[in-house]
Amino acid sequence: MYRVTVQILPKEGVFDPQGQTVKGALEKLGFEGVESVRMGKLIELVLDVKGEQEAKVRAISMCEKLLANPVVESYKILNVEEIS
Repeated sequence: MYRVTVQILPKEGVFDPQGQTVKGALEKLGFEGVESVRMGKLIELVLDVKGEQEAKVRAISMCEKLLANPVVESYKILNVEEIS
């Protein structure tokens, strides 16, 4: 089995209302120097597949078909790790 960690973020230039809200809240709390905040998702998948490459290919397919909205989001496979 393999654990795949996927990061999904809004694409550059896409309005990110959650990120803007958090940025404003951080400024109100006195945190200075916060230039930008982008809010996304971190997804961990555990896949029963035969190898690391198959785990990565399946995770990419899942991102393209369901996990990420390709119009406004980008995804990145952060890690593929064999767990058993």
